[in-house]
Amino acid sequence: MTLTHPSRDQIRIENVLTALGNSTRLGAVRVLDGGGEFNCTGVLNALGIKAKSTMTHHWRVLREAGIIRQTPVGREYMVELRRTDLDERYPGLLDTVLAAERDDAQLPVSG
Repeated sequence: MTLTHPSRDQIRIENVLTALGNSTRLGAVRVLDGGGEFNCTGVLNALGIKAKSTMTHHWRVLREAGIIRQTPVGREYMVELRRTDLDERYPGLLDTVLAAERDDAQLPVSG
């Protein structure tokens, strides 16, 4: 199976914002923001997600938006945040989104 990754100049802001607008995908990006490569299972465990199938769609959206790079290694995929590409394409965007997500997490839940 060939995975599609856009080049840096093919990354579009509307795809990035759509991908980051989902709480599960944003959580995965937060985990990956620590740097380095992670196996998909490690990210799922950090997010508390039990079924790998739950993330299949989310990985594809993140990958096709240019936010992550997935590399097959044996029967697993390694995944890493394309931080350099995102920072060069949209300086400060990822930091702003992650900071806003942290701030939102501290707001009281209304209801």
